[in-house]
Amino acid sequence: MGELRELPVVVLVTVPNRDIAEKIANVLVGEHIAACVNIVSGVVSVYFWEGKICRDEELLLIIKTRASLMGKVVDAVRQLHPYTVPEIIALPITSGFERYIKWVEDVTLEN
Repeated sequence: MGELRELPVVVLVTVPNRDIAEKIANVLVGEHIAACVNIVSGVVSVYFWEGKICRDEELLLIIKTRASLMGKVVDAVRQLHPYTVPEIIALPITSGFERYIKWVEDVTLEN
């Protein structure tokens, strides 16, 4: 019978600029809270905030980590993020290339 393992999650975080993106990515990967952070530029966010529709150019962080490390991800992002209510959402990975999933597990901290 196969070993039951924790599947990773993908965490999405939008940020206002490259400097904030790099700081968050470096902390998460450097402290082994995340295995990888992709920084995607060219994101346009349209959202409702404080009674009006807003539009901002942002960057998107795509963070691969363990579900059990979400608390640490949220804490690190909130410390470095300038927004009052930053987007920090996790999506489950239900399957994937086994060696990649094992790599995410191997390079992130155990809870």
